[in-house]
Amino acid sequence: MFPTSNKVSRRNALKIAAASAALPLVHIRTGHAAGKVSVGFWDHWVPEGNAIMKKQCAAFGAAHQVDVQADFITSIGSKNILTMAAEAQAKTGHDIQQFPEWEVQNHADQLEPIDDVMKRLTDKYGPVAAASKYLFNIKGHWLAVPCSSGNQNKGPCGRISVLKDAGLDVLKMYPADAGATPDADNWTYDTMLKVAEACKKANMTFGIGLGTTADSVDTAGSLFAAFGAELISVKGDVTVHTDQVRQALEYGQQLVKHLPPDAVSYDDASNNRALISGKSALIWNPPSAWAVAKRDAPKVAADCWTFPAPKGPKGRFLPLGAFSWGIWNFSSNKTAAKELIEYLSQRENVEARCNVVSGYDVPPFASMTDFKIWTEVEPPKGTVYHYPIRKADQQESWIAMAPAPPEIAVQAYNRGTMPTMLAKLQSGQSIKQVQDWAQDELEGFTR
Repeated sequence: MFPTSNKVSRRNALKIAAASAALPLVHIRTGHAAGKVSVGFWDHWVPEGNAIMKKQCAAFGAAHQVDVQADFITSIGSKNILTMAAEAQAKTGHDIQQFPEWEVQNHADQLEPIDDVMKRLTDKYGPVAAASKYLFNIKGHWLAVPCSSGNQNKGPCGRISVLKDAGLDVLKMYPADAGATPDADNWTYDTMLKVAEACKKANMTFGIGLGTTADSVDTAGSLFAAFGAELISVKGDVTVHTDQVRQALEYGQQLVKHLPPDAVSYDDASNNRALISGKSALIWNPPSAWAVAKRDAPKVAADCWTFPAPKGPKGRFLPLGAFSWGIWNFSSNKTAAKELIEYLSQRENVEARCNVVSGYDVPPFASMTDFKIWTEVEPPKGTVYHYPIRKADQQESWIAMAPAPPEIAVQAYNRGTMPTMLAKLQSGQSIKQVQDWAQDELEGFTR
C-alpha cells in the first residue's frame, strides 16, 4: 500500500463537523472542451469534502458543456491504489486520478505531461512546495498538478498546559495573530528532548511512533533532515556512515528513552488515540486527532495547539502528506481533463473546499496560506493557525528519504527504514550496529 496518511486508521481518526460553504463559480477559460470527463477522487475523510467537490465539478460542467463523472474512491483496503493499478494495466478507466505521494512515480510512463497547466497556475499563484516538485515533476516535466484535497502537514500538535508545565509556552512562541516570535528560536530539537523528558516524568509521553507506517516514517524523516542526515544521496549512493547520520542517531538515542515503550508497534491511529485519551503531551499529526477530541474529549481539544517543527542544525522540516491530480495518457478527453484540474485549482475553489473541511486541506501554493479559516477554527481559537506553513515559521516541506532518487526513496519509505533505525536504538542496539544494518538494507534498494 502507498505509504502516506492515506491509511485505514487515519479515516477512523478523522470526523470533522464542518459548516457548509458557498460555492464560487470561477470561469477560468473559454469553454470549448465539451464531451465527457471522469475523475477518480480520493474519498475524503470529511464527507462534506466530497459534497463540495461534486458541486464544483457540476459547476465546471455547466460552464463548459462537459458531462463530469466524479467518483470518490476509498483508501480503505488500498482500494484507490488498486484502482489506479487496474486502470494502468487495462489502459482504460477515469480520465483523471487523484494520486497520493509516490503513485505518480509508480505510473510515470502512463501519465500525460501537464506542464501547460502548471505554468498558468504558477504564473498566477507562485511556486508550490519543493517537496511536491520532488514527487510530481519527473525528468523536467510535471506529470501531475499538486492539489489541496487531502493535502496535509504533519507537524507537532501539543497540549498547551502540559507543555507549559514542562517549560514550553507554545502560545507565547507561536501566537495565532503574529506568526513566530523571538521565543520561537528556542524551539529546537534540544528543547524537544528536554521537554520530552519532563513530560515522561509527568506520565504524559510524546506520542511519537517508531513503527513503519506513514506517521512514523514522516516524523523520523523530518528529524533526520534537521540534522542534514541523508541515508541515500541525490545520485543514489548509500551515505549511512556520515557524521550527520551519526549525529542524528546520537540524538535519537536520547529521544527514544522518553517515548512510549510500545512506540515500535505504533500505527497511524496510535498517536491520535494517545492525544485524544489525554495520555500524551505531543504528537506529530494533521488536525485529525484534535478534530476527534473536539467531539469526544472537548477539554483535551481546548488544550491543543498546532505549531511548527523544531529547529535542528540544518533548519525546520515539516512532513508533507502530498496529493495530486494526474491525467492518464490514454484518456479520451485530455482537453476537458486539463481544464477541470485548472478550474478546481483556482483560489476561490480551493478556499471553499478548505472552509468545508475546517482547514484540514493545505493548499499547495504558499500564496493561499492566508485563508481566514485557520484563524477562526476553535477551540481554542487559532489552534491550527500554524498548520499551514507561514513565512515567519521558517519551515520547509519535506518528504522522508529525499533527496534520494524517488524510485529508490519509495522503497525505503515503504519499509520504514528511518523509524526502524530509531526503534533499534530503543531496543538497545549501538549506533554502529544500526548504521551497519541500514547500510545493508539500503544497498538492497540501490542494486
